[in-house]
Amino acid sequence: MSLQNKVALVTGAASGIGEQCARKLASLGAAVVIADLNLENAQKVASSIVEGGGKAIAVAMDVTNEEAVNAGIERTVKELGSIDVLVSNAGIQIVAPIEEYAFADWKKMLAIHLDGAFLTTKAAVKHMYDSKRGGSIVYMGSVHSHEASKLKSAYVTAKHGLLGLARVVAKEGGPRGVRANVVCPGFVRTPLVDKQIPEQAKALGISEERVIKEIMLGETVDKEFTIVEDVAEVALTLAGFETNALTGQSITVSHGWHMQ
Repeated sequence: MSLQNKVALVTGAASGIGEQCARKLASLGAAVVIADLNLENAQKVASSIVEGGGKAIAVAMDVTNEEAVNAGIERTVKELGSIDVLVSNAGIQIVAPIEEYAFADWKKMLAIHLDGAFLTTKAAVKHMYDSKRGGSIVYMGSVHSHEASKLKSAYVTAKHGLLGLARVVAKEGGPRGVRANVVCPGFVRTPLVDKQIPEQAKALGISEERVIKEIMLGETVDKEFTIVEDVAEVALTLAGFETNALTGQSITVSHGWHMQ
């Protein structure tokens, strides 16, 4: 399960879970590509990794734009020699009741979560096949890959979709050494989740305290948020696992909220 001298590209890596995954990968000897829509922040993360003795570059990437995705993958291979790991992490959240959910928001959510996963996979897997070394693809799913919640029609649909994509990639890629798995975190206290608290409180007509206690943490075993470090550790295990013994699977990291 060595990541030494591997090349890993992480989308949405300028902050939150993606940043933690990138830093962990770098600490284990991987050269990392910080791919993010926010190039300035991506460059800051990459510079920090380099200053700490790691190897990293930053690329601007809109995961919904095929040309941008292909350019980022090609630059990765050109500058770092290969791509061995893809962590498809980029995502956003928009909450609203289904009858009020704007079609434009629905399309935006599915584009970032599903189109982004598809486009990055399509671009990366070709190089994994050509290298004859295979590789590992890790999709950042959610407990909502298995469960449903109010106000999240697009998000739940997208996260369920990642399970299907991972299983197809696992079937197609298995004979050529490419594995695909999904990490399914519970609520992780990131800016993405912090933004949801007042939004859900308003939509549900309850206090922010109740949103946290009842909606976000109500089904956990210890009323604790999942942390980015825990999610990153599971992602790294999947990224570094070197056989098809672990492929086409989803692993939930949620303090017992969802148990498979």
